[in-house]
Amino acid sequence: MSTATSSTFPNQPAASVEEAVEGLPPGFGLGIMGRLAFWIAVAFSLFQLWTAAYGTLPSQVVRAMHVGFLLLLGFALLGNLVAKTVWGRVWFWTLGVAGFLTGIYNWVFYADLVRRSSFLTTLDIVVGTTAIVLVFEGARRLMGWPLAIISGLFLAYCFFGQYAPGALVHRGYDFVQIIEHFGFGTEGIYGTPVYVSAAYIFIFVVFAAFLEKAGMIALFNDFALGLVGGWRGGPAQVCTLSSALMGTISGSGVANVVASGQFTIPLMKRFGFRSSFAGGVEATSSMGGQIMPPIMGAVAFIMSETLKVPYSGIVLAAIIPAILYFANCFWMVHLEAGKARLSGMSKDELPNPWHAVRDHWPLVLPLAALVYLLFAGYTPIFAGTMGLALVVVLILGTPLAAMIGPRAFRYAFWIALGLACAAFLQYGVNLLLIVIAALVLACAVSRGGRETLLIVRDSLAEGARNALPVGIACAVVGIVIGTLTLTGIASTLIGAIITIGENNLFLSLVLTMLTCLVLGMGIPTIPNYIITSSLAGPALLELGVPLLVSHMFVFYFGIMADLTPPVALACFAAAPIAKTSGLKISLQATKLAAAGFIVPFMAVYTPSLMLQDGGAMAAALGYPVEVIYIVFKACFGIALWGVAIVGFLFAPMNVVERLAAFAAGLLLILALPYTDEAGFALGILLTAWLWWRRGAAEPRPAT
Repeated sequence: MSTATSSTFPNQPAASVEEAVEGLPPGFGLGIMGRLAFWIAVAFSLFQLWTAAYGTLPSQVVRAMHVGFLLLLGFALLGNLVAKTVWGRVWFWTLGVAGFLTGIYNWVFYADLVRRSSFLTTLDIVVGTTAIVLVFEGARRLMGWPLAIISGLFLAYCFFGQYAPGALVHRGYDFVQIIEHFGFGTEGIYGTPVYVSAAYIFIFVVFAAFLEKAGMIALFNDFALGLVGGWRGGPAQVCTLSSALMGTISGSGVANVVASGQFTIPLMKRFGFRSSFAGGVEATSSMGGQIMPPIMGAVAFIMSETLKVPYSGIVLAAIIPAILYFANCFWMVHLEAGKARLSGMSKDELPNPWHAVRDHWPLVLPLAALVYLLFAGYTPIFAGTMGLALVVVLILGTPLAAMIGPRAFRYAFWIALGLACAAFLQYGVNLLLIVIAALVLACAVSRGGRETLLIVRDSLAEGARNALPVGIACAVVGIVIGTLTLTGIASTLIGAIITIGENNLFLSLVLTMLTCLVLGMGIPTIPNYIITSSLAGPALLELGVPLLVSHMFVFYFGIMADLTPPVALACFAAAPIAKTSGLKISLQATKLAAAGFIVPFMAVYTPSLMLQDGGAMAAALGYPVEVIYIVFKACFGIALWGVAIVGFLFAPMNVVERLAAFAAGLLLILALPYTDEAGFALGILLTAWLWWRRGAAEPRPAT
């Protein structure tokens, strides 16, 4: 058992990606107001953890308080970090307090609001209107204009849709009815996205913050560096592996760019990779974190709740596509390094990956427990809460174990602590809370332990801060869902998609893909998924696409929107580190992410790629045979496209050879009669030809 002291953990929270890209500078502010904002964040986390552990409050109250805390903390940080004048700070804090009071109002008058549904008082309408306006303003300030404008257009349609032409017209709704629909109940700003944010996403964001403070990033970086640093293009391979590992706990693509890019991008540049390519590798591999089990992006939790599918089912469907995505990243880096004649890093300067695991293996235990609980049938909220509690136990127990002299006694301490924690499955969360309370008390009376308590405190605050962009996006996108349920416009748009797809499913898929990419230019993955899946998901289901596959299709292209030009959030986050333009990085990332564009289409025509329904081959030869064949075909097709894009396999390729590689890959993807046979034949012949004529010099050592 590792006995690292609390000095292993940084005292001050590092600047997270949300701080860098969502309109807020780092920190909580200076002086009394900064400390107040910090403790508001801590209180926010404690409230959410309490409701997750005990669940004694009605769901409507939890949702309203979640939005209230988001508004209070968001506007407080805007006042402390963005406002230029005293009156500006006062204004933002006033908005934050007003937003928090809307949550308190829903809590205090919960029973009354239920009884007077459809007969709200004037004060009710004022509170509902205030909540809606503040959610829009918070989204505009924290997420930018595009998301606020898109949601505002949907809200405007509710007010003025009775004047719309043709099939878009609706019967009309008065002001009070619209405010009640969106400002109360579970159809507007307190809809399913906010429920998922409050119940699942927040817990996993705080879980990731604790793991990062505990040193998980360092473990992943050392392990990746030692394992693949010596491969061809080693630094870029390290970037891919560390981002994949980081994605298992963060679920945030842009967060990965900032967290790991500070180390990997300069390393890639130093070993000869172009700045744009280095940034593209980091952006591409980091965005894959959202589809990387066990903790995927926040969309996975929303998808689970929307489809009423166990979260473990979402994870199973994502496993093969995630492997293909990162395998493609490794392959593209390998080809690019071969083309540039770059070798790996010297073995002498690489750490031993297994020593990193040996020294920090306790950090893996909470993640392993989380995976077990998810696949054992427990709910994500229970699994996340218990996983978080185990991380806290690990952090608090580390300085106490370090003070125990003989190694045998240290082992006995950790075994006893582990057994006490494991007993929560039998005796409930109260036992785990007692264990944590005892550890807190022990740390409070020991010098090293007091420093560790600061780590726990800072992690709670940082987790709440990191949850701000996700939570406020979930609140404002509830307006979109509320509009669809109130006006019925979704059925009109779904009918249009079905009409197109009756003649050409592929065209419907392309239009859905383009919608995701266009929406992604201005809004994050979560609202992109919610809007597009609400419209395209049911339509694709009517066209014979399995429901989970159709939602995954939308999910993946929402992620790809953060890589494709002209607006590529992940690429522009990498730009300052790579010291080149975000557009150049985006062009490289689009090429590197070929699998992200191919796999969703393949899954629609062969759902077994996502471990869904089998086809004719499964009926004839068995389901495992079909899955193995489809995965092998996908790998070969993606590999051929990578060769075509980079223009290198065993030697540099000419235009005809690249076109042949592209054609072979396309034939494997089309899934039409005889296209597989033709694709395999052409691909094998091309590979043999390139092997025969290889003549490039051996890769030169990196300098």
